[in-house]
Amino acid sequence: MDRTLFALSLGLAGLILAPGTGHASPSQCGPHDAVAATLAKQYGEQARSMGLAEDDTVMELYSAPKTGTWTLTVTLPSGITCLAASGNNFETITPVAQTKDDPA
Repeated sequence: MDRTLFALSLGLAGLILAPGTGHASPSQCGPHDAVAATLAKQYGEQARSMGLAEDDTVMELYSAPKTGTWTLTVTLPSGITCLAASGNNFETITPVAQTKDDPA
């Protein structure tokens, strides 16, 4: 489990350090409220989902259903939020119902 979390952390670090796509770039960091306000004002994006990592880092996925743009942010325990990735053609999908015997 610890190796998996470490590998995921390295992958997330790679996303943050990689050249940005769309409107996200690794130099775009700031207070959470300011970043969220900018995403809402400039792109019409609102937070749609979030997750908490063991190191108290928060991942949020913002999207704008009308335009299809999306942005993935990472907020550090310090409260600083950075844009990790962004793109177009965002779609909400409905999970497929699993049966009792389905191993997935």
